[in-house]
This record gives sequence, C-alpha cells and structure tokens, in this order.
Amino acid sequence: MPSNDVRNLLQTAVPSAAVGVLAVAVSGVVAGGKGALGAAVGAALAILFMGIGLYVLQWTAKTLPHLFQAMGLMLYVAQLLLLLIFVGLFKGTSLFNPKSFAAALVIATVVWMAAQARAHMKAKLFYVDPDSEKSGTPEKTGSPS
Repeated sequence: MPSNDVRNLLQTAVPSAAVGVLAVAVSGVVAGGKGALGAAVGAALAILFMGIGLYVLQWTAKTLPHLFQAMGLMLYVAQLLLLLIFVGLFKGTSLFNPKSFAAALVIATVVWMAAQARAHMKAKLFYVDPDSEKSGTPEKTGSPS
C-alpha cells in the first residue's frame, strides 16, 4: 500500500476506532457486558466494511480510473445496504444488546465517512501528475525558421 493510502486509512480508521472504544465504554455502563459486546461488534463491523470499501475504491482509482466516480457511489450505497442488513439480522439476537450494536455501527460509520471527507479535503493532491511528463529535451513546436 503506498504511503498516501496508508495515511488516508489511518486518518479514517483511528477516529472510528476511538469512537468505537467510547461506544463500548458507554454501552458497558448503560447496558452492561452484553451492551459492551454489542458495541464492540458493531464498531468492528463498521471499520471492517469501510476499510474494505476504501481498499476497493483505491484499487479502482489505480486500475480503472474512468469508473472511479461511479464505483464510489455504488460502493457507498452497497456498504450502507450491507450495514442495514446486518442491523436487521441481529435485531432480535440474545448474544449481545442489539441497540448498542446498532448505535455503535451507525456512529462508527458516520465518523468514518466524516473523517474520510476531512482526509480528502486536507490531502495535497496534484492536479497534474508530475511523473507523467517526459524528462529530457523538450519537443520543438512551431515552424523551423
């Protein structure tokens, strides 16, 4: 993974993980051990899905740049639908507190998206790729006289 990709991942995953830890602590106090477990599973699931999505989006940008925007839109819709499906699947579970699970999942997802938007706005991206220019003698243009 190039350094820009790692930096982008860190700038999005760290705030989401911090909010996940906070959600685990709050859920543990409010709903006990099952609440803490639910919040941990929800935050981990959100970070996993969003991390995989970020990887797929970066791969698309490098290999199929003409599909980047469409892939980004489709990817976010697919991620949100998958997260909604997981909330629905674990709605009546007795393994952990489903309300803590859903709250941590939603909060971690929103923080990930906000952090990703912030990281993109702060990134210093070239408008022109300086490596694409050929080094050497410049080409002559115009008439030879």
